[in-house]
Amino acid sequence: MAPTRVMKHFETEKLAKAQRPKHRKGRLSARTKVVREVVREVAGLVPYEKRILDMIKTGGASSEKRMYKFAKMRLGTHKRAIKKREDMKDIYAQMRARQAMEK
Repeated sequence: MAPTRVMKHFETEKLAKAQRPKHRKGRLSARTKVVREVVREVAGLVPYEKRILDMIKTGGASSEKRMYKFAKMRLGTHKRAIKKREDMKDIYAQMRARQAMEK
């Protein structure tokens, strides 16, 4: 058996590492948010978004499901479809609030 060595351990301070770009992926930056808002304001809604708004306006018992199915056909995934449906509901609520304030 080899004799065991006694080692001294000095207290060290951990250095904070800079965040790597791959860990920021998918996070919305302030600049991107402003650019998207300006584009939405200038360009308006895409035709399929207008159709989803019409579905909200007509309402009905199955409008939620119809909006989801339509968005999923256009966007491809479950998460994107649900997010788009919620975004369109928010836009519709803002439109209604603006109309109420005008009256």
